[in-house]
Amino acid sequence: MSDDRNGVPRATAEAAIRTLLRWAGDDPEREGLLDTPRRVVAAYGDWFSGYGVDPSDYLRRTFEEVAGYDEMIVLRDIEFESHCEHHMAPIIGRAHVGYLPTNKVVGISKLARVVETFARRFQVQEKLTAEIAGCIEEVLKPRGVGVVIDARHQCMTTRGIHKTRVSMITSKMLGCFREDARTRNEFLKFINIAAR
Repeated sequence: MSDDRNGVPRATAEAAIRTLLRWAGDDPEREGLLDTPRRVVAAYGDWFSGYGVDPSDYLRRTFEEVAGYDEMIVLRDIEFESHCEHHMAPIIGRAHVGYLPTNKVVGISKLARVVETFARRFQVQEKLTAEIAGCIEEVLKPRGVGVVIDARHQCMTTRGIHKTRVSMITSKMLGCFREDARTRNEFLKFINIAAR
């Protein structure tokens, strides 16, 4: 990994971690914590790698030879990990993505990569849901897009109110998913969100 990222030297980032360890009440020079600043900085490089990627690039390679297929395409249960922009605590959940193509489709792994890229940024779930749907709509120009996210927020389960069994569901419906109740209901039936 480069010593410099986004204009911040790696040594400065590691020093910040040592400061937080001291602030928490521990000794960053004790044996068990000596490598912690290096490890945390490396973890941040992974957890927030979404800032270095344009998710729309994944959707630019499409396929038009689909034998006239024009029905709904749904990819469900896309597991993701993100981080709350308010507390920097993990958000762990599943995204369900559907769209009605016009004359082209995209490889299904690309939909999962779009979810992953936006998730690997500081987020609030509502924004994450809208960003995924907006990206798919902007690049693929389908007749409609639906995104539903079901996630647990560690900022609520491990601190504050400590409600561990709570999950949050958000949705973003665009085009015919928003305008046509039958299309929306078909999508929700496919992802079976109510039965979980």
